[in-house]
Formats: sequence, structure tokens, C-alpha cells
Amino acid sequence: MPEIDFFFQALTDMFTPTHLFFLFLGTILGLIVGILPGLGGIAGLSIILPFIFGMEESHALSMMIGLLAPTTTSDTFPSVLMGIPGTAGSQATVVDGFPMSKRGEGARALGAAFTASLFGGLFGAMVLTGAIFAARPIILAMGFGEQLLLIVLALSMIGMLTGTSALKGLATCTFGLLLGSIGAAPATGEFRMTMGSIYLSEGIPIVIIGLGMFALPEIVDLLRRGSAISETGTLGKGWVQGFKDAFEHKWIVLRCAVIGCIVGALPGLGGSVVDWIAYGHVVQTTKDREGFGKGDIRGVLAPEAANNAKEGGALIPTLLFGIPGSGSMAILLGGFILVGVEPGITMITEHLNLTFVMIWSLALANVIGAGLCLALANYVALLTTIRYALLAPFMIMLIFFAAFQATRDWQDLIALFVVGTLGCFMKRFGWSRPALLIGYFLAPRLEPKIYQAAQVYGWTFFERPIVIVLFILTVLSIYSAWRFSPNRGKTYEQEGPHGFGDKKPQLMFAGAVVAFAVFALVDSFQYHPRGAVFPMAVSAICLALSIPLILSILRQKAADAVLYDNERGLVVDQNPYHYLGWIIVMLAIVGLVGFPIGCALFIFIFITKKAEGSMLRNAILGIAGVSFLGIMSHFLTLRYPPGLLQAVVEMPWWLGG
Repeated sequence: MPEIDFFFQALTDMFTPTHLFFLFLGTILGLIVGILPGLGGIAGLSIILPFIFGMEESHALSMMIGLLAPTTTSDTFPSVLMGIPGTAGSQATVVDGFPMSKRGEGARALGAAFTASLFGGLFGAMVLTGAIFAARPIILAMGFGEQLLLIVLALSMIGMLTGTSALKGLATCTFGLLLGSIGAAPATGEFRMTMGSIYLSEGIPIVIIGLGMFALPEIVDLLRRGSAISETGTLGKGWVQGFKDAFEHKWIVLRCAVIGCIVGALPGLGGSVVDWIAYGHVVQTTKDREGFGKGDIRGVLAPEAANNAKEGGALIPTLLFGIPGSGSMAILLGGFILVGVEPGITMITEHLNLTFVMIWSLALANVIGAGLCLALANYVALLTTIRYALLAPFMIMLIFFAAFQATRDWQDLIALFVVGTLGCFMKRFGWSRPALLIGYFLAPRLEPKIYQAAQVYGWTFFERPIVIVLFILTVLSIYSAWRFSPNRGKTYEQEGPHGFGDKKPQLMFAGAVVAFAVFALVDSFQYHPRGAVFPMAVSAICLALSIPLILSILRQKAADAVLYDNERGLVVDQNPYHYLGWIIVMLAIVGLVGFPIGCALFIFIFITKKAEGSMLRNAILGIAGVSFLGIMSHFLTLRYPPGLLQAVVEMPWWLGG
């Protein structure tokens, strides 16, 4: 079989020095973004996306997969040692991992987690390999109509199964579709919802959406905790016991790896829920449940096996159908486009060699990532004694620098702040950020499929067998998600911490969503029918879903405007405006003196105000941070955002000239 030949040829190619270099580089970056709370796979990919433009296809894909694979391994460090989820996929690990760390069993928890993560990652790569061999006839049978219904099925699953309620998830999905409609209409070329802005004529860059939805909100949320990450920085003993635990509970690890692959293959779920599904499974299938929540090793093994296996599962719809299996896969598909690779049928025909390169990269990156996590564990534990206020300004600087590389326009920075503010409020009020990101990504793919299916099939579109099956699955997925939703029958304030607080800001946010949908609806009337029908229909659906949400908010009871961190017993100020104000201050300084000088001043002022310490140390930290970006700018030929100072004074490149 030619597939076998490509499979082993890809293995040979993987062990060339150049491929190994890019894979190792991606793996190191993945470990870093997993360790640093507030980043994660989506933010990490968004940061490197502008830098891969022009790279050789296999090198770029190896680096991106190398970044994704170990992120869900290294995010165990903050979950176990800090009680802070490193990424969305490690939330459940906190429940038992952090109590183990507090009683001196951090090493045991990490040893078990890394072993389960390694197995889950390799299992996911194996499942992906089998899917590639088995899916060829299915892919070849998928015409325009089948692809259209597959996207609709994916959107229904994303909307119904993410967020704090089905209505919120679906409304957020339509909101993402509207954001993805900004720019040129596929059928007519008319510019929609741009308000005369040249910047918006090509839509909002996906890098901006990824960083705004997932990086800024997490950084703001962690800053609001206002505490040191860890108190002791020690792991204790028990590495060997952790390995033994993984083998002793091998059937739990295997079952949860299977769960991870299945949930990962369902578009839109991924890391946002897979860890909780696996955790719930192991609790429900265990007789002695008293230890869960107090430091039970099974509560660490289950989510860690699942969240690593889900990457292999999420790559199945991503590679084979061009439908992102998770938020990070949406960013990955953006990288595909940058290097000229079209997902779908070409991945098993023209680019089969690249597909197998990605599979081998996934397996190898998991092995390298787990090994490096073990080797660096004691040093990472020491880093957790650093207050988050010392790390946050550097991370803010990095993500704004990465956002600027999207189009190298100052409006990239403004767009990131606007989208980031939106992400903060979505996180606060329980609106699904993965649903928005995936809806945004699928919008320019869904709209052309509608026209193509109508032109090619006409009304016979509904007579095609696979279309009928997909339509039935869509109806069943909506019904089952609605029928068995954990929030079904609950009042709004019972849905969780997102429902708490004053009703006024919640109403204002929901009103803003409705206002945008109304704007899109009114704006659509001025275009040709082929350019108007998509935003018109989506905005009408968004309005139909948002109005019941507003009514539910009006019915809710007021509650304390304070959130409690259950894992650490910390009281958290609910108001995020303070740190958004700090970001406005940074942008104002950068606008005056340029990015290098502006960021150095911002880091100095922020750390002096929030983390105190000597003025000399804070100044050195500011200079060090910008020096790092200067090195990146020089070797990767990247530009700094200029300020008014650079417009009137000739300056060297390392000061923004």
C-alpha cells in the first residue's frame, strides 16, 4: 500500500537534523506556554503564527505540532504546584493534584501525570494513524452538500456542548460566525460590516481572535488573584510511586485516553471539557470515592491521560475535513493556510507525506515533552515561588508584539485590546470562548459551501444519503445536548459562578451582543442578495437566541459580587476593569515613545506598583524584556509598533526606528 510507504518515509524525514530542530523548538515553546498560567496552546500558536509565514511546509507543521503536543503535559506544573490551571485542559487536575502538593506529594502527582500524559499522547497518535488509513473512502464520498452538513453538525455540537448553557453556546457560535463575516463577501466581493475601515476589509486576523479570547482574559484573571504562585517551591518525594500509580491504574488511564480521543474528535469540545468528562467518568465508575477532591491519585491520572489523547482525536476532523476539533486546531488551520496547505481531501492525496510527518511529530513531541518535564521539574518548582505580577507584564508585552506581526499595523494592537476585553467579559459571564473562535474560523468556509451546494445539487441536495444521515445526527445532537444538559431546569444564578453578581453588567454585555447582531442585520440590507443572505440569516438566529438569555438575566436574583476560588480559598475581586486600564496605559505609552521604550517603561511601572522591589531591579527587568524582543526582531526581521517619537526622531532599530 502506498500509505505504508508514505508512513515510513515520513519517519525517515522526521529524523533529519532540520526537522528535529524545528520539532524541538516547537516542543520547548509548548513547554513554556504550558508552564506559564494564562497562555496555553491557543495563545502559543497565535504567538508563533506570524513567524511561520514563508517557512517550508513540513518544518512549519512540525513546529506547530511540537508546540501543541507538550502543552497539555507541562500545564500540569501550575495545576499541581500552584492550584492554578495552566490551560483549560488541566482544570480537573487541580482538584486532586493541588491537595497532593500541599501535603508534600507533588512529585508523586507529577510523576503519575507525566506517565499518563505520555501514554495518552502516544495513544492519540496511534488512533490518528488508524483514522488516516480508514477514512480515505469516506473523505472521497464527501461532496459540497456533505461538507456543508458536516460544518452545521460541528457548529450545533460546539454551541450545545460549550458554555454554561446551550443557549449561550449557540448564541456565542452565531456571534463568532458574524465576526467571521466581516470583510469581503465570498460570492460578491462586497465589504461587509467594515464601517469604511481598510483594516477590516480582510477581516480580523485569527491571531488577534486567538490571543484576545484566550491570552488576555487568563492573564487578567490571574492578576486579580494577586498572590504568589506557590509558597515553598518544593516537590517532595514520590516520583517512582507516581510511575507505579500509572501502571497500577492502567485501565483508568486507557479508558480515559479513549475518552480523550472521542471527545477530541467532536468539533469544538477539546480541552474545554475533556478533563472534566474523564474526571467524572473515573469518579462514577469507582466504588471508594471518599478520597476524590482531597488528593486521590486517580483524580490526576484520569484528566491527564484524556487531555493529551484528545490532541490526536482533535486532529482527525481538522486534517480530514478542515473542521477544527478544538480552539487550538482552529489556529493550527490558520497556520495551514499561511504555508499553503489545504486541509481535507488533499491531506490524504497530495499531502499524505505531510499528514504522516504531523503524526510522527505528535508522537515524538509527547516523548520529548514528558522527558523534559521530568528533567526540569525541580527547577520549574522553584519558578512557582515568583509572584504572578512579575510575570504578567512580560506576557502582555509578548502577546501584543505577536499581534502586531499579523498585519504590522497599529490597529492590530487596538483590535487585540478590543477582542481581549470582549474575551474578559465572556469568561466572566460564562459565554463560550471556544465556540466564538471556531464559529469565527468556520464562517468563511460555511458560506461558500451553501452557495456551492445550492448550485451543484439544487433541491436534490436533501436526497443524498450522507446528507440525510448528517441532518439526523445534527437534530439528535441538539436534542440530546438539550435534554441531558447539566444546567437544564436551573435558574440562571444556579448555573455556576458566572451567574453571580450585579445584573447590570450582565445585561449590558448581552445587550452589546444584541446590538452587534442588529447592526449586522441592518448592514446586510445594502448588499446584493448573495452577499446579504448569510449575515442576515445568522444575525436573525443570534437575535432569536440572545433575547431569551436577556430575559433569564432579568429573572435572576442578585448575589454577592465576590467570587471564591474553591481550590485555594482565595477571595477574588470580580472587577476586571482595573487591569484592562493598565493595558490602556501601556498602549498610550507605546503610542508616544514606541514599543521598545514604551514596554520597558510599562514593565518598570507595573512591577514597581504591583510587586514592589528595588527600582534598580525593576529597571533591569524592563530592559531585559525588551532586549529579548529585540533579539527576536533582529533575527526574524520583525517590526516594532512605532510611536510619535519615532516619527520625529531618527532612532536605531532596537529602539523602534
